[in-house]
Amino acid sequence: MKKTKRMITLGPEGTFSHELALKMGCRELELAPTIYGIMAAVARGDGDGIVPMENSEAGSVGETLDGLSKFSLYITAEMYMPIHHNLASLVPLDQIRVIYAHPQTHEQCSEKIESWGIPVIHTSSNASSALEAKKTPNAGAILSSSAAALYHIPIIVPATENSTTNTTRFVRIAKEQQHEKKPEKCSIVIDPSVDRAGLLYDLLGAFARRKINLSRIESRPSKRGIGNYVFFLDYTWSPATAEAMEELKAITTVKELGCYRKIEVP
Repeated sequence: MKKTKRMITLGPEGTFSHELALKMGCRELELAPTIYGIMAAVARGDGDGIVPMENSEAGSVGETLDGLSKFSLYITAEMYMPIHHNLASLVPLDQIRVIYAHPQTHEQCSEKIESWGIPVIHTSSNASSALEAKKTPNAGAILSSSAAALYHIPIIVPATENSTTNTTRFVRIAKEQQHEKKPEKCSIVIDPSVDRAGLLYDLLGAFARRKINLSRIESRPSKRGIGNYVFFLDYTWSPATAEAMEELKAITTVKELGCYRKIEVP
């Protein structure tokens, strides 16, 4: 990755996406308020982007999947980051009347939050949770330790995540496709043109017959009406990948999101 390339990621400062970009050595950063905003900016050619794809506890990030369907974008790398949350507040736990949390953060910390019985207000990012908690009396926020330090909010309950192995997969997106000589993984979106018995079996058969390992398959509403879906697939790259794509494109609509490698996060 060229460090001079502008990287667009989720703001304000203090989000996990922002923290990841800094760990990757990105210097020219632009912060967008939403994932949709990141993808729109990348599609305009303003730079590359970093967006969360899925979490080990809360599952896929719907806004990211929808953006990959809508915009002409490619995945050029993936990164995995351990995620640890904390409850931060200017007051003790027994004085907190409301907690601010991003929806995915809420789900990742649902067990602790339920045990407290405190109402939750959702925000657009963990950094936004911090900002709201600072200006609201008797409020708390679920956020990272770096965000708590950045916004000067004391951590009163550390490690609020449900699982100690909580991890988020992020992807780097670009307007232009990256051609790796030996990529590790590929991603596609399948949009079936017909609804018939055995369709999914035929689609998956293109991979099974070539012994291509599918690491993820997920349906997502197509936005064209109830019961109409598109399918996101991740699979291990192999020399037979191109042949499998030819077979798929003969029976359905396929959007290739690119083949890429994993970047190790310091």
